[in-house]
This record gives sequence, structure tokens and C-alpha cells, in this order.
Amino acid sequence: MNYSHTDPIVARMDDSNRSYGPELTAPKPTRIRLIPFDEIKLGKERRYLVKGLIPRVGLTVVWGPPKCGKSFWVFDLLMHVALGWEYRGRRIQQGPVVYCAFEGQSGFEARIEAFRQRFLTEEMDRVPFYLEPVQLSLARDHKALIGAIRHQLGDTKPAAVCLDTLNRSLEGSESSDEDMTAYIRAADAIREAFECAVIVVHHCGINGDRPRGHTSLTGAVDAQLAVKRDAARNVVVTVELVKDGAEGDILASKLDEVEVGLDEDGDVIASCVIVPTEAAAAEQKQKLTAKQQNAMSALHHVAAERGSPPPADFSLPKGLVAVNADAWKEELFRRGDLDKEAANPRTDFRRLKEQLKARSLIGERDELVWAA
Repeated sequence: MNYSHTDPIVARMDDSNRSYGPELTAPKPTRIRLIPFDEIKLGKERRYLVKGLIPRVGLTVVWGPPKCGKSFWVFDLLMHVALGWEYRGRRIQQGPVVYCAFEGQSGFEARIEAFRQRFLTEEMDRVPFYLEPVQLSLARDHKALIGAIRHQLGDTKPAAVCLDTLNRSLEGSESSDEDMTAYIRAADAIREAFECAVIVVHHCGINGDRPRGHTSLTGAVDAQLAVKRDAARNVVVTVELVKDGAEGDILASKLDEVEVGLDEDGDVIASCVIVPTEAAAAEQKQKLTAKQQNAMSALHHVAAERGSPPPADFSLPKGLVAVNADAWKEELFRRGDLDKEAANPRTDFRRLKEQLKARSLIGERDELVWAA
């Protein structure tokens, strides 16, 4: 069947003459835009708030059992962000921090004073750190929180907003899909409002092997860090997953007590500060997963069969043997430790390498890899 341009149906279909029939209306402005392939360019902006630990924009969960030191650790980390201090040799993106202390508000004042007395000079009184000490229901009150932050900070956006803890800011049940989804949406609204990191401090489940409550939380995060105490009472943080970082990386700290003043009765007021310690980290780094152990076994096997000394300009100790990274990867495929049919085997291999590099078990340069 042929139609002419005078046919009303064709007139409605022909966008060039800008004629719209009763069934079609002119498109309305929208924030949705389809970007053509040739206009998609790689962004070069920094993607971390704390390199290898906290994405610059996204949802991070820091979880662990009660009294494990997770809130002390998160506070210390975020003070480094507010002050623009490098954190344990990791680059940071400096910016204002909003810390919502939904529990233990009175103790938080002592915690801040301990940090001030231990690490700050008298001249450093204007730190871009803001404490929100009122308990909120995040799903219900997140718009009010966003408004309060905008009122206080003006045109300046916070680099991070911390929610400590999830339990004290959740209305409903942690195990409810509906309640947890509402909480995640509220946290996402804060992230979108300020293009910032949102860090949720959370408790563990009964078994202590994962964050408490509905699994939708883990499915929504951009980074997840587990905190526990070891036998020496050190605070041990393990990176379970993170964008732009090495999973399995470990940071060990200890709590140092600081006497910050006297109360009305003349009794000592004390709190703690976080300080790094290496002993626990060294001990923890020896605990490899089965996949990591198999990967090291495969590397030693390939090195024995096809390895050769690395180039002299690498300045490595004598006796090391290097292999091509692709040869190691093929051996992992052959053994079944990596799956060629997986969605992204190259990413799986890179992630495994980064985990072993974070433990200083391998070295890599110019497509060569060796057991360190």
C-alpha cells in the first residue's frame, strides 16, 4: 500500500514537517539523554575518595561486630579526608565531611577531643568536619538532612556523608526487603544530591560472616569493608570489595587511650584514637583463599617451566624468575581456577593479581610477573 505526504498518517510519522496528530505530542524536555557511541569518551577524573578503599561517589558499607572499633576507624579515616591528609600511604580527595552519629553521641565529643589533642595543633581550629548528633529515620528524614547540609555548607558539597549506624537510622526491619530498599534509596538520594561518598556503618549477623539484614544492601554497595578484632585486640579492616582497588587488602590499627579532661566530679574523661600497627597486618596477609593459593602454585609451576631472569633495569634481587602474565593466565584457565566462559575473565584475572600484589606476594611490570 502506498501513501502520499498528504496522507494524515504519513504526516504524523514525518518528523521533518513537525506535524503531530492527536495521538502524538511534541517531546517534552527530559534529563534522559541517549549518548551516541562516538561521543562516549573515557573520563580521566579521580574515582576515589580514599585510594583503594572508598570510591569518590557511591555507597560504602563498613561492617563488623559490636565494639570492634569500626566507628573509631571510620572517624579517623574521614578526619584524614577533611584535613587533606594522606591515609596510610593512600591518596585522598580532600573535602568537607558530614558525620551522622545516630548512637553514642555523647561519646563522640570525647572522640573528637582526643583526635584534636593527639594530632592537631592549636592553630588548626577550622576543620571542615560537621557532626550531626540527632537520631533520624533515614527513609523519612533524608530530605530534611539534605536540606540541613545545604543550609550549613552553602554551595560547597560534602565529600562524604557517614551514617553511623544503619540500625539506629532504619525505620522497620533490617531483614525486610521493603524497608532495606527504602533505606538504600534514601542513601542514594544523598549521594545524588551531593555527588559524594555515602558511608554506612553497620553491624554483622549472628554468624559474624556478613553484614546483618537483607542481602539487598550488599547488592547495592560500591565498596564493602569488614572490621574485626584479632587476638591482640587490634582493629583489622579487610577490603571485601571495592571499585578501583584490590580486594583482600588489609589495614591493621590499634586503639590508644587519651585522657581528654575531667568531668564535674573531677573524674577523668577518656577516649581513644586510631593508630596504625603492622604486626596484625603481616599476620593477616598470610591467610590466602584457596583460589589465591592455587594462583601462586600455578605461577611457581609456570616459572619453573618457562621462567627467565627479569631485565636488569628492573633492579630486582638475583634469583627471581619472571614469566609472561598471559602464560600464567593460561595456566589458571587450564587448571580451572579461572573460567574462560565467565562474563569477564580478563577482569577476574586482574582482580586476582591485585589481591596478590596487595599482599606483596607478586610483582608485575611490563607484562611480566614474578613471585616476590
